[in-house]
Amino acid sequence: QVQLVESGGGLVQAGESLRLSCVASGRTISTYAMGWFRQAPGKEREFVAVISLAGTRLDYADPVKGRFTLSRDNAKNTVYLQMNSLKPEDTAIYYCAAARPYALDSRLYSYWGQGTQVPVSS
Repeated sequence: QVQLVESGGGLVQAGESLRLSCVASGRTISTYAMGWFRQAPGKEREFVAVISLAGTRLDYADPVKGRFTLSRDNAKNTVYLQMNSLKPEDTAIYYCAAARPYALDSRLYSYWGQGTQVPVSS
């Protein structure tokens, strides 16, 4: 079992930055691809970004490319999502998740955190 806890969310204004963290416990995340997903009010959960075990492969959803950066520190069992130039359309609950193998499809993720809210005001 892997327990995931997200933090770092909070109200920001458009154009500002936030860094989300996801701390894992129970097992090392070094054998899992780690992803972030988000769910906006009234919408389906959508893929944001994923990072491979060693951090050598990354994929981002088109709406966040060039603004969001995903990284991981396996020694700290933590992944980070740096979000810059935030837009009101980034408003959502952000979820951290773990998968084997590398995947962009949320259905392939076995473990999920409870989420952290990121409201972006215009």
